[in-house]
Amino acid sequence: MLKHNAYFDGRVQSLALAVDGVDATVGVMEPGKYTFSTSSEEHMTITAGVLSVQLPGDSEWRDYAAGETFVVAPGKSFEVEAKQDVAYICLYK
Repeated sequence: MLKHNAYFDGRVQSLALAVDGVDATVGVMEPGKYTFSTSSEEHMTITAGVLSVQLPGDSEWRDYAAGETFVVAPGKSFEVEAKQDVAYICLYK
């Protein structure tokens, strides 16, 4: 069963699903800067646009474009900035 999620006054929205027994979300972000927290390991793949990411413990920002993936450990927070609309898929391990 699909579940709709909306965050940051609707500027980030996703649909939750399970893929081969792995929880996942497929989502979109409007331009803006956002802070996310993890409860499990997250593998986030950008599917459209470019997302600037500051991973936990890293002072540098890195851009991730369509087809690129970053991983965030459980129990961490990370910063992202979308300068344009961005689409992604996130797998929760």
